[in-house]
Amino acid sequence: MSIELKMPALSPTMEEGTLAKWLVKVGDSVSSGDLLAEIETDKATMEFEAIDEGIIKELLVAEGTDGVKVGTVIAVIAGEDDDAAPAPKAAAPKSAGVMPAPQAATSAPPPPAAPVAIGASSKASGDRIIASPLAKRIAVDKGIDLAGLTGTGPNGRIVKADLEGATTGGKTAPVTSAAPAASTPAQVAAIETDIPHEVVKLSNMRKTIARRLTESKQTIPHIYLTVDIRLDALLKLRGELNASLEARGVKLSVNDMLIKALGLALIQVPKCNVSFAGDNMLQYTRADISVAVSVPTGLITPIITDAANKSLSKISTEIGELAGRAKEGKLQPHEYQGGTASISNMGMMGIKQFEAVINPPQGMILAIGAGEKRPYIVDDAIAIATVMSATGSFDHRAIDGADGAMLMKVFKELVEKPLGMVA
Repeated sequence: MSIELKMPALSPTMEEGTLAKWLVKVGDSVSSGDLLAEIETDKATMEFEAIDEGIIKELLVAEGTDGVKVGTVIAVIAGEDDDAAPAPKAAAPKSAGVMPAPQAATSAPPPPAAPVAIGASSKASGDRIIASPLAKRIAVDKGIDLAGLTGTGPNGRIVKADLEGATTGGKTAPVTSAAPAASTPAQVAAIETDIPHEVVKLSNMRKTIARRLTESKQTIPHIYLTVDIRLDALLKLRGELNASLEARGVKLSVNDMLIKALGLALIQVPKCNVSFAGDNMLQYTRADISVAVSVPTGLITPIITDAANKSLSKISTEIGELAGRAKEGKLQPHEYQGGTASISNMGMMGIKQFEAVINPPQGMILAIGAGEKRPYIVDDAIAIATVMSATGSFDHRAIDGADGAMLMKVFKELVEKPLGMVA
């Protein structure tokens, strides 16, 4: 029996992707766990692995084809009882780059798989758990009980995506339920102009940024709170720490220390470490900070997990490594999906103050401006101090203004008295 391989949803926000490269050709034998293709998602280039064995019968989508909808059949594998000869070709579709494929009853591609249900087991006869080799390796590494998961792969096979949101013992981690979807915005009218210009095609990442930020501003009531923070003590401590860390090849940035401060502030003010989820609210007990990183195709937010309990040197090392791979498009989904709050720093570009857009389903984002010399009241007298403005954007459905103000107060205190971050 032939097995259809469909464009997978490799991230929660993925609706379509680019088939960047085939790693197999027609006639190749493949086994579960073999790499089949490289797929460019809205955030990174990912490897797509086989979950069944057989012989590649057809490749239905050509390398380099973009805009391939999730659920579109991209290849066919001949099973044990199937003839490996290519199936009869249907008429070529209109979209360029897509090879002929059997026509479905409807022109719309199948919808993405529903969220994984935890609790029902994914077993074949004899209670044998069916899972891909990659899923099994991840389960062993993370101590996840596969018996408690329901697979979304062929014949109920557990695949890598099914392990997202699962923790040890097969229990669910807090699921970051997405904000209610906004009504589909009207299509932007085509622009006709005689001004000299060129048409630049949007990347998958840029399309996703446009959609998600529009959704955020349409569905989340933002409240903005700004504080001015004196940086002199933090800059002095940073210099001292860097002198002691130089031999280890670690150099702390101001941003590394602000990530730590935000993590600690969220733990001290847990009412701001939340996500709004309809009739419920998720209260996080760990502060995972998404850090905005600019890349050639847009913006991505690698995550520093448990920032409150990591040393400054560990945060510095991790963010350097994550940011480097983010710019190469090589982050794995678990490295940029999730997070309980975000931080965006434009200070290095001279921006004095700005208001950032919340990254749903998170409940807040902190916007950091430039540190600059300003007149400032020090010990009841006017002095010159290095001061920055920080603005918190809060989801007012889940976070009251007073709680947001408390978070900003605690963050300010941590930065102005930074020894608390290394105690």
